[in-house]
Amino acid sequence: MAAIWRVERTTAARFPFRISIEQDGRVLFAVRARSAWPAPGGQIFCLREREFDPAEPLEAVECVPIAALTRVGIKLSIALDRPSRKRCEFLSLRKPRKDGSGDYEQVFFRTETAIRAHRSRGRVELAPRAALDVAIDLQERYPWRFPGARVSRRRLPVGDYALLRDERVLAVVERKTQGNLLSDIGAIRALHQTLAELAHQPRSAVVIEAQYADFLDPARTRSWPPSHVARVLAEIAALHSRLPLVFAGNRKLANAWTVSWFSAVAADAAVELPLFVSDVVARYEGRSPGGGLDESIREAALVRLATPFRVAELRAAVPGAEAARVKRVLDGLRREGRLLVAGRGRAAVWERV
Repeated sequence: MAAIWRVERTTAARFPFRISIEQDGRVLFAVRARSAWPAPGGQIFCLREREFDPAEPLEAVECVPIAALTRVGIKLSIALDRPSRKRCEFLSLRKPRKDGSGDYEQVFFRTETAIRAHRSRGRVELAPRAALDVAIDLQERYPWRFPGARVSRRRLPVGDYALLRDERVLAVVERKTQGNLLSDIGAIRALHQTLAELAHQPRSAVVIEAQYADFLDPARTRSWPPSHVARVLAEIAALHSRLPLVFAGNRKLANAWTVSWFSAVAADAAVELPLFVSDVVARYEGRSPGGGLDESIREAALVRLATPFRVAELRAAVPGAEAARVKRVLDGLRREGRLLVAGRGRAAVWERV
């Protein structure tokens, strides 16, 4: 069910409006605001609603479907399903108290016109991290270079390069030369299976060491007609819409793009998100706030538990994890080459590679 943007008038003098986001009868997010919509170029200071009294008298002002809700950096970004006054964001900041007794939250409601008018409109959202942790597949004979990164060689379950954080995969790149991709066209169904697995990663991309125009040049497409190659590339983009195809031009530029992309992904993963932003987005997308049980099981198996361990020890470390879920996650880690198992059933012992 689509989420709803609801504005109601209250009886309070200082914050006369209540703005809430609701989905399936649940309130995902609510603030008390001084205005129903900021003036052009302005922003509104809001108080986040902690408790709500159902008996409070409220007058309906507007109710609009939400077209999109996501986070951009540390901000909650919203697009309303209407032709005008449709884009806005909520920014949450923690400020230290003047008496040194801790900090407090400030929430600002800003519209697209205010964002464009602000002096920081040209500033990027993500500050680069100092070092990257990159894994390169063992089958890469002449791998790209990642200056300053911690580089390891291992068998990757999918892709040629993986960005890691605490042994958890953040992003994967599949490297293709023009010759590689033209060869894959001969087994297009197998290629689709590989790309589907790649697209299932948290973030992924296919980076091609050629220009798109090179695939339309009859002198460079081998025995494939350029029209057929164009159809295949279009089919890949249509069937794997979450997987970008990056035509970088050559090896050097493909390497440079991947380094920059990995840096941005690592910076995004290091962002300390306001709790309400991560919770609202997770609930809107139908996920459990905080990453869910699968992520907790992976973290326990790869980081927290002493190795070797048994399934019973892992279930004790992750309350609420059912045996079937634990077995599924552990089998996935085994296929990824992260864990080894000895024995079967309850006597099985798992060990990190």
